Amino acid sequence: MKHILIIGGTSGIGLQLATQMQAANYTIYLTGRGPQPPAGFNPSQYQTYNTLDTDFTTDFLPETLHGIVYCPGSISLKPFARIKPEDFVADFNLNVVGAIKIIQACLPKLKAGANGSIVLFSTVAAQLGLNFHTQVATSKGALEGLSKALAAELAPNIRVNCIAPSLTNTPLAAQLLSTPEKTEANALRHPLKKIGTPADMANLAEFLLSDKSAWITGQVIHADGGLST
Repeated sequence: MKHILIIGGTSGIGLQLATQMQAANYTIYLTGRGPQPPAGFNPSQYQTYNTLDTDFTTDFLPETLHGIVYCPGSISLKPFARIKPEDFVADFNLNVVGAIKIIQACLPKLKAGANGSIVLFSTVAAQLGLNFHTQVATSKGALEGLSKALAAELAPNIRVNCIAPSLTNTPLAAQLLSTPEKTEANALRHPLKKIGTPADMANLAEFLLSDKSAWITGQVIHADGGLST
């Protein structure tokens, strides 16, 4: 049985991924900001963890891990002139330093498992220039660089890939999808004329964690309804 750690697994894409992988007989370990695990997960599989404020401990994890998924992120869309340098630093700490801390802490356990896989999340905006996306594109662009460099360094025993979604219907995107008119307008920007769902992203992440993707590493894979191309 494979053991998978999902950071930020209590809502949105992380929770969707945790739920469907548990149903597929993976053993899932979660972190989240709340004191209690989501329904269907017991306390021994869960640790309260705030990426920016809390030291991460591996005490609740098994001796071997087969996969790590880092889901935390932010959507802060402002004109460049209104973004303070410290805002960029906060985003970098959340998206990049947070992922680094988790991977470094868990690397011995991941090396102890066979054919490990790390999945990170970027954004379509890191490679496709979009107005008001400088803050998120800067940190997620760094995360894409981290993914490729780690893929080279950790091969051949651990694979590292990055998913770059477009707008996905999660609590994080609630402000952008708060009315039917906003939802329709955002959907029409995509060639497939719809908004991504947590299941769309979770299905891809599950594939990258599985042995079905055993020859895929160092990739930034766009799940964006065709927007990037």
